[in-house]
Amino acid sequence: MSERLTHLDENGKAVMVEVGEKAATGRIAVARGEVRMKESTLQLIMSGEAAKGDVWAVARIAGIMAAKKTSDLIPLCHPLLLTSVSVEFTPCPGQGRVEIEARVRVTGQTGVEMEALTAVAAAGLAIYDMCKAVDREMVVGEIRLMEKRGGKSGTFIREE
Repeated sequence: MSERLTHLDENGKAVMVEVGEKAATGRIAVARGEVRMKESTLQLIMSGEAAKGDVWAVARIAGIMAAKKTSDLIPLCHPLLLTSVSVEFTPCPGQGRVEIEARVRVTGQTGVEMEALTAVAAAGLAIYDMCKAVDREMVVGEIRLMEKRGGKSGTFIREE
């Protein structure tokens, strides 16, 4: 890991990192997060009877769209031609929570960690939006990078 922040120049000003000279390589990032909720809310989602419709479908599309729009949301991110984005949900009955996992791929000059993290965040927020009428105490959180592969810095795998 570098000991300096790459998005700051020698004077401490924010800059977009120059990636033009870097080789395009295959890169992947996996991020996870969760939404904690009342058990009754989770059961409503799992039954497919939420008033606003299919919570899983809406949250999946929100996550995919957010990954594609990350450079519009995070100021110094490069726009990327993503080759794959998947968003999956694992309901945890009895625990009142849903685990979210986003997997993003690109062949490019910079990584896709921010795209994976943004996908998880947006999917969690979409779940909140779809269910807030019945549960305003939901918590979206624990958003973290699990894995990244490719590029100069190599492989990172979180040990949980």
